[in-house]
Amino acid sequence: MGEFPGSATLMLAPGIVHLNEPTAVFEAMVTGWSRQQKSRQLGQGTVRVREALVRRFTEFAGTYPWEWTPGDVEDFTVSLTSGTGRLALSTIRGYHLTLRMFCDYLTDGRYEWAKQCRDRFGMLPSQVCNEWNTVAHLNDYEGKPERRPLTYGELQRLFDYLDDRVDSIARSGRKGALIAMRDALMIKTAYAFGLRRNELVRLDIADLRPNPHMRDWGTYGSVHVRFGKATTGSLPRRRTVLAVPEFDWIVAGLRQWVEEARPLFDAPGNPALWLTERLTRVSGRHVDSFFAQARTDLGLDEHLTLHCLRHSYVTHLVEFGYPERFVTDQVGHLWGSTTAIYTSVSNDFKNKTLQAALARVYQPADDGSTR
Repeated sequence: MGEFPGSATLMLAPGIVHLNEPTAVFEAMVTGWSRQQKSRQLGQGTVRVREALVRRFTEFAGTYPWEWTPGDVEDFTVSLTSGTGRLALSTIRGYHLTLRMFCDYLTDGRYEWAKQCRDRFGMLPSQVCNEWNTVAHLNDYEGKPERRPLTYGELQRLFDYLDDRVDSIARSGRKGALIAMRDALMIKTAYAFGLRRNELVRLDIADLRPNPHMRDWGTYGSVHVRFGKATTGSLPRRRTVLAVPEFDWIVAGLRQWVEEARPLFDAPGNPALWLTERLTRVSGRHVDSFFAQARTDLGLDEHLTLHCLRHSYVTHLVEFGYPERFVTDQVGHLWGSTTAIYTSVSNDFKNKTLQAALARVYQPADDGSTR
């Protein structure tokens, strides 16, 4: 016992008398839990956020973990859902999950925190999160209902806006035409390949690859994503996203950017596909900000975000008739059920599908009879 990362015997040196023993033990618990998570290769950001929540809950409860009760969790949850700053259901569920994991860590006999608390304070930590005071994960999708794919009309308006903006700045002779072209192409690339924001901004020139089935597209027939969404404790997942013929306009756009526009930045040693005027990589925050400005200028629904372009990509591939497995692989989902959440086909598509089914089932047979 006591050999696991984060165990009490490794965090609390024997024979040491603390001036404030409860605080010292609590700090050892939090530090030990952080080390245990890091040993599972969880990201530093994840560990830091979880640690902050445990400290926040401790301050709210006014007691230490070995004194917590289920009522503390209930009071904390009520405080999160009161007033104007009400948190999203998914956020509250995440808080509950974090507290549950911390209590699991404390009550696991392999880490010996129960023994330490009993010997020092005459109390034992317990699991204060249960099915009666926490939010269950009942739905596959817990995002805002207002989030949806862009319609074809909205996409056309967006792309026209992007093109007109580039032309307007170029004709005026004002500085910024190159940046406007970059921003426009980033938005179009996000849609044409169904990329997440981080996947988009982390692209390098070397990530533009050929498609063996379309040699005319040159090195712009596919995109190699190296910074896909990682699962817990793993490195970013990689995948290759093929350009599809319905979006072949992106090939000409990328070719013009790489071969004509980007060289004007005069950064031959910089691998990034998207550069700022200071020759640094464009940030995800900038892309979000630019999309929000375009959305405002066009008067589009304020709930539409850059990620909605990815939803649009999935929906439109389905409407084009691509198999589910192909679409799932293109967007880097592990399960087809996740891809289904992204899909929101139009009424026109559903009507055409139904008409085709009716014609197939009820079409007259060769002998003139009906089925």
